Amino acid sequence: PKMKEDHCLHATLLCLGVLCYSHALTAERLSHARPSLHGHHEKGKEGQVLHRSKRGWVWNQFFVIEEYTGPDPVLVGRLHSDIDSGDGNIKYILSGEGAGIIFVIDDKSGNIHATKTLDREERAQYTLTAQAVDRNTNRPLEPPSEFIVKVQDINDNPPEFLHENYHANVPERSNVGTSVIQVTASDADDPTYGNSAKLVYSILEGQPYFSVEAQTGIIRTALPNMDREAKEEYHVVIQAKDMGGHMGGLSGTTKVTITLTDVNDNPPKFPQSVYQMSVSEAAVPGEEVGRVKAKDPDIGENGLVAYSIIDGDGMDMFEITTDYETQEGVVKLKKTLDYETKKSYSLKVEAANVHIDPKFISNGPFKDTVTVKIAVEDADEPPVFLRPSYIFEVQENAASGTVVGKVHAKDPDAANSAIRYSIDRHTDLERYFVINAEDGNIKTIKALDREEMAWHNISVFAVEVHKQHQEAKVPVAIKVVDVNDNAPKFAAAYDAFVCENARSNQQFITISADDKDDTANGPRFIFSLPPEIIHNPNFTLRDNR
Repeated sequence: PKMKEDHCLHATLLCLGVLCYSHALTAERLSHARPSLHGHHEKGKEGQVLHRSKRGWVWNQFFVIEEYTGPDPVLVGRLHSDIDSGDGNIKYILSGEGAGIIFVIDDKSGNIHATKTLDREERAQYTLTAQAVDRNTNRPLEPPSEFIVKVQDINDNPPEFLHENYHANVPERSNVGTSVIQVTASDADDPTYGNSAKLVYSILEGQPYFSVEAQTGIIRTALPNMDREAKEEYHVVIQAKDMGGHMGGLSGTTKVTITLTDVNDNPPKFPQSVYQMSVSEAAVPGEEVGRVKAKDPDIGENGLVAYSIIDGDGMDMFEITTDYETQEGVVKLKKTLDYETKKSYSLKVEAANVHIDPKFISNGPFKDTVTVKIAVEDADEPPVFLRPSYIFEVQENAASGTVVGKVHAKDPDAANSAIRYSIDRHTDLERYFVINAEDGNIKTIKALDREEMAWHNISVFAVEVHKQHQEAKVPVAIKVVDVNDNAPKFAAAYDAFVCENARSNQQFITISADDKDDTANGPRFIFSLPPEIIHNPNFTLRDNR
């Protein structure tokens, strides 16, 4: 039938088409090899040039698929010379790389088989030499000719990344599309054949935070405003798949750990609105009163905070410094306190970032304030005398029990404890004086003699009744006032001699006297002769006033 004829014709044409394609492929491949046999020119009897038909090798296959695991050796190709008439007189010989071990030849048909599984990634091609000889005489019928057997690639290698694990950093709050890192995979398959080595990257884990460019393997941020303080580290899994990413392709994966680095996007914040502190009035300037701390979730220099006092009634009494190791503000005493004068202070303290990123200035202000209330504690202070020293006077002839003077001390503490007084007996060894323990009156208990001691310097103690370890001491100087209680005394016993022929009014002796009393009660003296010789006409006395 006509349908059958058409079918046969179609089959014939198909076979011819395959043969033509095979022949064209063979010719192309042979164009890279040395021709094995060329045509010859011969002269006839009359000098005519005769042309012999061109003869040469005919190849019909040059490729073998790698990783073939079939039960029979795979046919690589066939050696055939156009002088082979098929009578079996031609013997084909194969030599070169892998001949006889990997590649074996049927010396009659010229068919070459691969007896072992080949791996293109280990060796991509083999160079062999073909020979055709007379089977009986071993005479070469064709010149030896080289040809190449190429191992045809199959997709038998998955992509492999350069590193099993990657680590990358990207600033927090980066814009969408910011490049993080590029991961690269390679495929050992033939990149020039098919899609076995055509890789496409995709992200398996890490969405929606990150994306990867399919062709380059560049990982980029995919979400805006990623916050390190909310989540610092991300684990991303990237896949590289060959065959252009299509079904059936092989794949490999790598893990990428992405860390968000810090930027200054958070202002410092005090965890409370008021700090309560206390300090003793006995504290010395420079002493620490307390600490405040503003929390900043940023790290490194982005989290550095400096503290200052910006207002309050204690700005002159206190100061604040920054402890950069603990990020605390240290409140210290600047001047001496007095509980009785002022019992409390209030400060307004500011905490501000040291480094501010202009890109995030809209997140500010990058500072915060807090109130610090400081209570001054009453210290257990010793009594205080009203004067730093006392000076009293008493006459030397004063009777025992005469009041010399009064000292007074008070307790500066709020309790205002009762005070008791005493004399330091190391300063009044002779016990001339006594003090009333309750009111501080100092009295004499002995007669005083100015001529023996004109001044008495004693010390008086004041102690609190219930806290006798708290005491004060004050110097008291007592002046003994002179009275005229001493008569003049001649300086010596006098003996005088005078010549009998002495002239009238001639001075022959000078008499002097002394008085222990003070100047007001002593010199000048009045000299006179005693009554029994006052009328002696031979001598007179002149007072040298």
